[in-house]
Amino acid sequence: MAISITDDMRQKINGALGDGYPCYVGTASADGRPQISMRGSVAVYNDRTLCWWERGMRSSVDNIDENPQVVIFYRNSAERIHWRFHGRVTVHASGAERERAMGLTPAPEMARDPERKGVAVLVHLETISELSGNVLQGADKG
Repeated sequence: MAISITDDMRQKINGALGDGYPCYVGTASADGRPQISMRGSVAVYNDRTLCWWERGMRSSVDNIDENPQVVIFYRNSAERIHWRFHGRVTVHASGAERERAMGLTPAPEMARDPERKGVAVLVHLETISELSGNVLQGADKG
């Protein structure tokens, strides 16, 4: 089974901040110390990749430098939707990936980084599951 973000997922993720359901990003340090952060800038980068605009440059960045495995949690309580997106990150401080992610970031989030000091974080998805543990999609290995 290959990863292919559905149109419904794309619509909900890209509208999450405006809808009042921002995503949560979970990271862990090399020694396993977990960190969770609310991110209003999570967006669908392409059919297999999510992204966020990282402007805080705090513990999440430290963690992904040490351990590139992350999970993004989307929860829409009104529709009872709970998706977990697991993957490996790459960080882009310059270049086309950074520019594209910046363009996908909601305007209110970009307004909080007027000097554009942030970086683009791309999450190359390996698994999409529901809170129940039911795997909706998994990346082909090989």
